[in-house]
Order: sequence, then C-alpha cells, then structure tokens
Amino acid sequence: MVRRLASQVHHQVSRMMRGDLVQEPAWYAAVLENPPLPLPAKAPPTRTAFDLKQTKTLGPKPKLRPYDPKPLPVYYLEDDIRRQFFRDHPFEVFRPVTLAEGQGIHAPSSVTGTEWTRLRQRGRNPSPDDAIQFALNLHQHHNLSLSYAYARAVAQFRALRSERHIAMTMAIYEAEHLGAVWQNSEIAHGFQKEIKSLATWERQSELDEGAMAARKRWRSIAMEHTEDREWSKGQEYVRLWKEGFTPKYAPALTEPAKQSPSTEAAQAEKNPDIFRLRTQQEPAVVPR
Repeated sequence: MVRRLASQVHHQVSRMMRGDLVQEPAWYAAVLENPPLPLPAKAPPTRTAFDLKQTKTLGPKPKLRPYDPKPLPVYYLEDDIRRQFFRDHPFEVFRPVTLAEGQGIHAPSSVTGTEWTRLRQRGRNPSPDDAIQFALNLHQHHNLSLSYAYARAVAQFRALRSERHIAMTMAIYEAEHLGAVWQNSEIAHGFQKEIKSLATWERQSELDEGAMAARKRWRSIAMEHTEDREWSKGQEYVRLWKEGFTPKYAPALTEPAKQSPSTEAAQAEKNPDIFRLRTQQEPAVVPR
C-alpha cells in the first residue's frame, strides 16, 4: 500500500475494499466512528456513502445540534438594571469618579445577602453601582420582584443624595459666614485661563502690524506721492541729459568720503610726498 498520511489511511482502505483487494480490517469501524483530525484543523471530515457504515436503526434518527462557531451570549441581570438606571439618571454619568487606586484594592463590603436591607449600610454617599447591586440583592435574596426592588433601591438612592446635598450646602453657608475663603475649582481655573487668552486677541492687530514692520525693516517701502504730477513721457529726462546734467541717485555712494584729522595725519606719516601734493592742489579755506 502506498504510504499515506495518518488522516487518509481509512480513505485508501475504503477504495481498496471497493476493488475487492482487501477485507474489512478490525479497526475500520472504530476509525469511521472516531475519525482522525483532518487537515487543516476544524475542517469538516469528508466522507462518502461507502465510508459510512450502513446500520439499520429501529427508532428515529437523533437530531444533532448544528455546528455554530459563534459563542453563546453572556447575559447578566445587573446589565438590565444598569441600563435602566442610567436611562433614569443620565447626569450620573458626568459625575467625576477617581480611577487612581491607593495602597491597595479595597475588599468588598461584608454587608451582603439577607443582611443588606438598606442602602445606607454601604455608606451615606452611595455610587450608582451600589444602587444597582442593592436592587439585584433585593431581587435575589429578599424574594422581591425586579420592578419593586429597582423602585425601592432608586428611592433610597435619591433620598441619600438629597440628604448629602442639603448637608453640604448648609456647611458651605456656615463656613462662608465664619470667613472661610475657597480656592478656585478646576472649572473656575479653566474659565480664568480662557478669559486671559481672549484678552490677547485685542492686541492681535497691533502685534501683527509690529511683526510686519519688523519683517520690512531691510526692504524698500514705497511711500505714497501726495503732490500731483503729470507724466512728461521722458521729455524732461532727455532735456536734462542734453544739457549735461548727471543725476545722482545715490549721493552717499558718488560723493568722496570725508576723512577724519587722525586718518589724514596717519596717511601723512606713511606717504608725506603724496599728502603734500594733495594739500597744494586743494584751495585754502579762509575763515570769515
């Protein structure tokens, strides 16, 4: 027999049995009932009508559950309670909650089961999760309907929140009356930064003009002509050229530079002959 993979041995044997080459081995029926893993994994095994063992059954064939690779849905009753709670109290989502842990994770409260009869047993400032767990505890351990347990948990949650709000308001009034000074909260600090940022917009135009002037410091800025002139079509320029007038566009570059007395004295020491000739050619200036 040709060498085959372990998962294909029974296929080869079935083909040989069809050709009356071999008899049915002892292990053939067992392999058909428990076939080896095919390649690739999770692929359904391929069988033919000849491979399946024909057995006569008296009763109806059992209905096997169809293969479904999807996982079963995970359902918790507290998810329904949480969904309804935040639908009734949407602003609880915006209440700040710290996510930083301290030295360690606190152990769950020992008050649970039948001993947990009031929400106040978990504290005077309950969280939404405490109210949800309390409603679930009433439903499971106190034999109350889910709607009644939810209404009871929500009523106690609102009462504790109202009590805390009134107590904090009166404490703030008392502290302000005694001269307490409160620091700005993060919201007020954010408003102050926003006002300070908006104040800079008033000077934005001045800053822009100053930046433009700084960029144009080394550029030629054309000034507007205030007097009315008429274009002579170049006739004035030609007339001055015929008369021998030479325009001086840059007098600072065309005129000779004036030298200081110390510079003239230094040149006289180096070249006395040249300096003597230059002084003889220049006319003497007589002060008046």
